Amino acid sequence: MVLAQLGGSISRALAQMSNATVIDEKVLSDCLNEISRALLQSDVQFKMVRDMQANIKRIVNLETLAAGTNKRRIIQQAVFTELCNMLDPGKPSFTPKKGKPCVVMFVGLQGSGKTTTSTKYAYYHQCKGFKPALVCADTFRAGAFDQLKQNATKAKIPFYGSYMESDPVKIAVEGVERFKKENCDLIIVDTSGRHKQEAALFEEMRQVSEATKPDLVIFVMDSSIGQAAFDQAQAFKQSVSVGAVIVTKMDGHAKGGGALSAVAATKSPVIFIGTGEHIDDFEVFDVKPFVSRLLGMGDWSGFMDKIHEVVPTDQQPELLQKLSGGTFTLRLMYEQFQNILKMGPTGQVFSMLPGFSSELMPKGHEKESQAKIKRYMTMMDSMTDAELDSTNPNLMTEARIILIARCSGRPIRDVVDMLEEYKRLAKIWSKMKGLKIPKKGEMSALSRNMNFQHMSKVLPPQMLKQIGGMGGLQSLMNQMGSKEMGGMFGGMGGDK
Repeated sequence: MVLAQLGGSISRALAQMSNATVIDEKVLSDCLNEISRALLQSDVQFKMVRDMQANIKRIVNLETLAAGTNKRRIIQQAVFTELCNMLDPGKPSFTPKKGKPCVVMFVGLQGSGKTTTSTKYAYYHQCKGFKPALVCADTFRAGAFDQLKQNATKAKIPFYGSYMESDPVKIAVEGVERFKKENCDLIIVDTSGRHKQEAALFEEMRQVSEATKPDLVIFVMDSSIGQAAFDQAQAFKQSVSVGAVIVTKMDGHAKGGGALSAVAATKSPVIFIGTGEHIDDFEVFDVKPFVSRLLGMGDWSGFMDKIHEVVPTDQQPELLQKLSGGTFTLRLMYEQFQNILKMGPTGQVFSMLPGFSSELMPKGHEKESQAKIKRYMTMMDSMTDAELDSTNPNLMTEARIILIARCSGRPIRDVVDMLEEYKRLAKIWSKMKGLKIPKKGEMSALSRNMNFQHMSKVLPPQMLKQIGGMGGLQSLMNQMGSKEMGGMFGGMGGDK
């Protein structure tokens, strides 16, 4: 993922600082220099890096800190806060309201993904109960209307455009008026791509803005743009009133530091990030959870929300009962595999767990693990109900294993591997008797219901080591029960 390398570099710098016997000015300077180097290598603007370093040194004044103060915690919290400040301009974005007509205009550079993003934005709000519509005011790029038409048709969203008319202002006005009459409450105007050297296109953008009077102008920015991000974003801000930023192509391998610069240039918040080519590869952007995941601190509330999204409310009591009973069948494994696939890319999900980072799940491994899950599900589709509901797969005969392999088109070895995976998961599941899942938003309940020794037995040794051993697990459980960022830094020892 974009910025994963940056997050890894900053995490290593903080870990190196934490391992120091005594925290003094030299250790602090070395840590800040490493963080600054990582930010500059990721194409973050030099002035922003310099200001961040100065702010941290001002906050962390080692000479004035009282004896016994946890200096590591203060430094980590200062780094976290400054990274959040980089991405948070301090003002909320305009939020559309259902039933009230709202015009949103998309602007950005050529190739930044405006047309695709405008459809994702419309689809997201359609799923929330809005009645969106798309207007193609891009008459500059050949095939722009065809692309929007194809995307909108696929998402079942009404659209407007013209093959004949060359005036984008006229198309925009006609489209907005038409959809207002049809009682659409979210009208999205997609404009031509441009950059600051094209004065004529910038003038055209101003005219479209004046004619449609948008409630919100969204600047769409490619995460791989690099150092040019600040100047380009500033040019757009000076021409039209940019109120929000959407960063696209966050699933790539670009450095992505320009995303931080765009926020500083426009003084506007990032509201969504594009994480793939599909219409639902679109995430709401929240600064603190994003920075937390970036630094490998996880986003536990986001992880629990993902679980509640994929497990319907009416199925949660049933899942709880199965968890409490500790009985694990192949059918239950199949259902959980379905939920894992619904949660999205495994690397993205793992980055929400404290102690993990996106660097730990390379792209190839992520696809490989998802492909393996799908293979297992195909094999289970060839099983009988009795086999799926049985708690003893050892009763399955060699003839049945051969038949399942033939029916699913997989080698016999794959079926045996799947059954071994089931036994491994069943063993873990048997240790989860009495474990309760909290309701959405009740994070403190989780820490009350989870027994520390119980969790240490359930977690695989490799995962426990990655989290940071028993001490790291204690910190993790403190975090689960805390809504404040301080919980993330809890459980750390004082200075020696």
